[in-house]
Amino acid sequence: MGITYKDSGVDLELYEESMQRLPRLMHRTFTPRVLRNDGGFAGLFSLDFRQQLFARNYEQPVLVSGTDGVGTKLKVAIAANRHSTIGIDLVAMCVNDVLCTGAEPLFFLDYIAMGKDDPALLEQLVRGVSDGCIQGECSLIGGETAIMPDHYHPGDYELAGFCVGVVDRKNLISGKDIADGDVILGVHSSGIHSNGYSLARKAIFDHGQLTLDTFVPELQQTVADALLEPTLMYSKVTRTVLSHYKVKNVVHGLAHITGGGLLENTERILPPNVDLVFDRGSWSVPPVFPWLARLGDIASNEMEHVFNMGIGFVLVVRPFFAGSIQSMIEGLGYRCWTIGRAVTGTGKSRYAD
Repeated sequence: MGITYKDSGVDLELYEESMQRLPRLMHRTFTPRVLRNDGGFAGLFSLDFRQQLFARNYEQPVLVSGTDGVGTKLKVAIAANRHSTIGIDLVAMCVNDVLCTGAEPLFFLDYIAMGKDDPALLEQLVRGVSDGCIQGECSLIGGETAIMPDHYHPGDYELAGFCVGVVDRKNLISGKDIADGDVILGVHSSGIHSNGYSLARKAIFDHGQLTLDTFVPELQQTVADALLEPTLMYSKVTRTVLSHYKVKNVVHGLAHITGGGLLENTERILPPNVDLVFDRGSWSVPPVFPWLARLGDIASNEMEHVFNMGIGFVLVVRPFFAGSIQSMIEGLGYRCWTIGRAVTGTGKSRYAD
C-alpha cells in the first residue's frame, strides 16, 4: 500500500474537524450586508449601503484595503501557550490602518499557517480574530488555513490579515488638508501593541534574563501579561468623531502609530509645507516603556523610534474643535491628550526643543 497524505503530516479528517469549529465564530461578526456562503470558495459582502450598520451616505464609495501580520509577538504567545488574544492584534493592525483614511471597516479575511492540524489551537486563534472583528466593527467573512509540515517547527504558526473598508470620495482623509495651527490629539495605546517585539524580547529575555512568568512589581503583572496585552482598536473613535463632524472641515489627518513611532508614522500623512511638532511630557507614558528602556539599556531616541510610547492613534484637527473632539473621545472611555500642533514647515515631524 502506498503512502497517504496523512503519512506526510496532513490529516484531512482532523482538518475537517478544525473547519467545523469556525463558522460559528464567523457568524457572530456578521452584519446584514454579509451574504452567507458557508463552505464556499469566497466570502460575499453586499455593497448595498442601505443595509449599513452605521448611517452614512456614499455618493462615490471608495474601497480601502489593508493587510498586516503580528510580527514576533507570535513567539511570545507560542512560548506562553496563550493564543486567544493574538487574533485581536491581527485585526487591529489591519483595521487601524484602514481607519486612517476615514473609512468604515467592512470585512476581514485571515490566513493561518500551521505545522500540523490542531483543531483546539485553530479555534483559539480564530476566536481571537472573531473578537477583534467585533471590536473593530467589521465582519469576518472568510479565510484560509494552511497545514505545512516541515515548514514550521512544532507548535509554530503564522497569521496574516486583510481588511477592506469604504469611504465616500469627498470624505477621504489623506492629510493634505493639514494646516498651520491645527492641533494634534493623541489617543492612548494599551501598551506595546504589536510593534518592536524583537527589541522588547531581546531586552527582557537576553539582556534582563527574565522569564514569561516573572512578576514585575512596577507593572503589577507578569512579563507574559505585559507582552500579550491586546492592541487597541480605534474604530469607535473615528466612527464617532467623523459621524459628528463634517470630515473635510474638521479632521485633517489620521495616523496609526506603529513601528517607527510618532514621528515616522505622522510624516506619512503630511503635506510638503507643514510640520508637526510634538510636546514630550504632554501625555502619560505607560510604565512598560521606561521599564523596557531600563532593562535593556535602550536609549530614549531608540525607544521613540521603535515604540508608540503610549500613543496608539493620532488625529490632526482644526483648533476650534479640538477641545470638543477630545471630550468626545474621552467620553468613549479612551484617554486623549493634546500632544502638539501643526506649523509651517517642510513636511517633517519632530519633537519640540
